[in-house]
Amino acid sequence: MKSVKYILYSIIAVINLFLLQSCKKDAVDPGPDVFFSTSIDGYTVTFNNQSEGASSYRWDFGDGTTSTEQSPSHTYPGKGKYVPTLYATANGITNEGSTVIRIAKSSAVKLNDNSLSDWDTVTHNVRTSGPGGGIFRVGKMDYDAENIYFYFELASAEANGDIFDFYMDTDNNPGSGLITWVATGSGNDVLLEGVILGGWFGMFYHNGPQNSFTWDFQTETGYYETGTVVEEGGLLKFEGKLLRSKIKGLTGKGFKLGMTATKNDWSATLGIFPDPGTPSFFLDMTE
Repeated sequence: MKSVKYILYSIIAVINLFLLQSCKKDAVDPGPDVFFSTSIDGYTVTFNNQSEGASSYRWDFGDGTTSTEQSPSHTYPGKGKYVPTLYATANGITNEGSTVIRIAKSSAVKLNDNSLSDWDTVTHNVRTSGPGGGIFRVGKMDYDAENIYFYFELASAEANGDIFDFYMDTDNNPGSGLITWVATGSGNDVLLEGVILGGWFGMFYHNGPQNSFTWDFQTETGYYETGTVVEEGGLLKFEGKLLRSKIKGLTGKGFKLGMTATKNDWSATLGIFPDPGTPSFFLDMTE
């Protein structure tokens, strides 16, 4: 009988030891969760630290500089690829997370400054309309790592609710996409259409032969934003931007643009940019 009790106690002791070891194993502190996002403005990157459970942080920005701020901003010395790393520490345990960012050309254009004067710095990507341009007068473009910026002057008014069509050769390949009468030398892969100053601007991808006006509507959102709008001297002046990562092909080394302006009831074409029969507005993004 004693033997049975001894064996039973031994079994219980082994089970308890196993459970104790299991509990200890499960209770190992994994350290803080490391997560962050970035926002790029020219050469300056803002790091949004969303890590949990950490008591201290150290950033290695990938260019030889560091910071111990929780969510710092950092200005890189120039264009290039950088690998910033965040080290988060809690209870003596340090975990890390990294990402790759690409710093490209910066732009002086700001959409939230309630001014159009920053466009005075853009002097090389400019097209002026001729007699065939209709209401179009001037168009400018610029870009940085995240956005393509645009500026237009037209003989119109915001209240008119003009409909704009942006025909875009995003892969810079005239052999693909729609061939249109709007501008020469481009095969248009993307169409943006709507009352851009009225809050609706749909995105479509071309689907079909180059002579076929067939487009697939895209449900993507947040791909454009308008900025300052000014009316003076009979001219409507406005600016905006397109988010490169959300429109097919805009991550490449250049694209071509042709535009039309149409009356708000579709009854008449008001203008074409650039002038009919002239090459598309080409934005070289290799800088």
